[in-house]
Formats: sequence, structure tokens, C-alpha cells
Amino acid sequence: MPKLNTDKEIQKLFYKMGEVSKMIGVPASMLRFWEKEFDCLKNLNKNRKGDRLYTAQNIEDLKTIHYLVKEKGYTLQGANEYMLGNRNVTDKNVEMLKSLEKIKAFLVELKQNL
Repeated sequence: MPKLNTDKEIQKLFYKMGEVSKMIGVPASMLRFWEKEFDCLKNLNKNRKGDRLYTAQNIEDLKTIHYLVKEKGYTLQGANEYMLGNRNVTDKNVEMLKSLEKIKAFLVELKQNL
């Protein structure tokens, strides 16, 4: 089974739940649960069949929520308040984290080629 590249740049306008589930590394049921709990996810786009369609911003929000809840140990209420109150700070931190991950990948590749 090929390894999923989670650092892949977001290129489409909308992503289906299965795609987002793989990107974030959580089951679809967790995404549905977070949609109910987090205000920033309340108004997801849906197609005619009712399937959820995630934008690039939704995916970034989900990555941040995952980081706060799973890695930093925030409660759902605390993470929701953080997302509401620190939207701009969160966006900058996500961008910085992406940059650092790219630098790390570059350095790992450089080390392997030595």
C-alpha cells in the first residue's frame, strides 16, 4: 500500500470527506463529530446528494483542530475557543508549521544524499 503524502499541497476547490479523512488521519466519523462541535465547521458546503465538500480553509481548520486536540491535549471547548479567538494567529502558525515541515523534509533528503 503506498504511503499517503500528507504534505501534498491543496489543489482542488472542494474535497470529499474520504479524501479529507485520509489527509488529516482521522476517521470520517471524527470529522462529522468535529463539524457539530466547532463553530468554524458549521457551514460546510454540500452537494445535491448531501455529501460534505471541504474547502482548503476547512482542511486547514481541521488540521489545526487535530493538532490542538490530539497533540496539545486541548478540550473540545478549549480548542473551539482557541479557533474562534485566535483565527489570525492560528493561520500564521499553520503557515509557519508548513514551512518548517518543508525545511525538515529538505534536510532529511539532504542528509540521505550525503
